[in-house]
Amino acid sequence: MKIKQLIPCALIASIPFVMVNAKDEYRYIETPIADQISDLTDDDKDGVVNARDICPGTPMGAQVDNDGCGAAVNAQEERELRILFANDSYEINPIFANQIQTMAEFLERYKSASIQIQGYASQVGDPDYNLELSKKRAHAVEDQLLSYDVAPKRVTIVGYGENRLEAQGDDETSHALNRRVTAKVVGLKEEVIEEWTIFTVIEK
Repeated sequence: MKIKQLIPCALIASIPFVMVNAKDEYRYIETPIADQISDLTDDDKDGVVNARDICPGTPMGAQVDNDGCGAAVNAQEERELRILFANDSYEINPIFANQIQTMAEFLERYKSASIQIQGYASQVGDPDYNLELSKKRAHAVEDQLLSYDVAPKRVTIVGYGENRLEAQGDDETSHALNRRVTAKVVGLKEEVIEEWTIFTVIEK
């Protein structure tokens, strides 16, 4: 009986000795450096490397398939632009310049799209004068848009004067809302699905 009791004690006493030796058996090994032979460059940052990206230049944030191409839908897409003007003026306030630039960048990206610029006026003043004023406002936006090298044939102008009022009131706020230019991108044969608004800031 005494011998049987000594055996477990001897085993327990030997455990620290084994653990010390274990440290010597499992020494730290430096992490090996991988020999990367494939080109993993992804210029358009869509998650698909250049080597198998058959649609380079996909817009940032677009949903892409395994080939790096944007998910497409066959439908006419509309993008809106909205600019307000002072009374009896067709001068574009600099605060709206970014909208026009962003629209120009959109047209540069989607070559199939065209834009229709629509000018409006408030009911203050003579209707015929307001009709001409609405056209001048639309042309002012057109001129600034074309300064970004947008082809003139992709832009059409419509002046509605004081027709199609957005606000029906006779107060200054209503008149201010009606002195406007809007623009719609039409004829887009294919849309790359992406999160985008006219106010989106595109990182350079």
